[in-house]
Amino acid sequence: MIVRSVLITGGNGNLGHLLADRFENTGIRVISYDIVEPQRPVPSRNIILGDIRDTDKLRTIFEKERPEAVVHLAGVLSGSSEADPMAAWEINATASVKLMQMAEAHNVGPFVFSSTVASYGPEVPAELPAETPQWPQNVYGATKIATERMGNWMKTKRGFDFRCLRFPMVISPFAPPGAVTAYPGHACLAAKSGKPFAFPVKAETGMSTLYLMDVVRSLEEFTLCEKSCVKQPAYNLHAYHFTAGMLAQTLENRFPGAKFTFDPQEPADSMIANWPDIIQDTHAREDWGWRHRYDFNDTIDALLETIN
Repeated sequence: MIVRSVLITGGNGNLGHLLADRFENTGIRVISYDIVEPQRPVPSRNIILGDIRDTDKLRTIFEKERPEAVVHLAGVLSGSSEADPMAAWEINATASVKLMQMAEAHNVGPFVFSSTVASYGPEVPAELPAETPQWPQNVYGATKIATERMGNWMKTKRGFDFRCLRFPMVISPFAPPGAVTAYPGHACLAAKSGKPFAFPVKAETGMSTLYLMDVVRSLEEFTLCEKSCVKQPAYNLHAYHFTAGMLAQTLENRFPGAKFTFDPQEPADSMIANWPDIIQDTHAREDWGWRHRYDFNDTIDALLETIN
């Protein structure tokens, strides 16, 4: 599929920044929209600061910049959603729907939405089938479902090119300190630095996982694949399952002096423990050729190489 320009919301975060790099490396013009300044400025990139709820500013972007595709990454994460549910709904659901409506009005598509397996809820099997009903018990998951359902309605009823990826736990060397899934990078840094580290989850706690660079690549490939390849309302992705104990043992093998303990913290431990270990992603592999490139050991190699 030929896309010459793309609007990335949340484009100044680490995920958005890396995705913009990939698009620009193939000659695609990027408009990066975010409420915060980029940590790593790119002088040639068109960066526009603004709130995802600012419909007037976004409408001006569609009219003046004329993006041909949208990758929608902006939103409030799970912890902040629980702290302020109404703001989370306004940002994650209402603003997302308005953004889709603007994209449709300006004949922009594909519209790629970043969703999550947190939308399934806590009572799910260890190996999650793609057709599992979604009944989350958190505001974050509920806002994601609302956007998924509206996007799919616009697709089936009006031909809007809505596309959705549901991600599991994402390991990133750039995860913020307070993120539920940040502990793998912190454990790697501690082992590398010769400092002790307490895992905020039990040794046996783990779930389905992707490394950040596979997430970036999946978004690029999914955005650029032919519309005829997108046969499902949404696609789940999976690479591997690991536990905190596996990570501790691997790091101890590489750094014999490493010292780890396990001090489970709530709600992080229960949240991760209740998510599935394996997510069936057969549809993504068959329909548009999804393949992960980072397994567990590759991820540890990449984290140790990246973090300082």
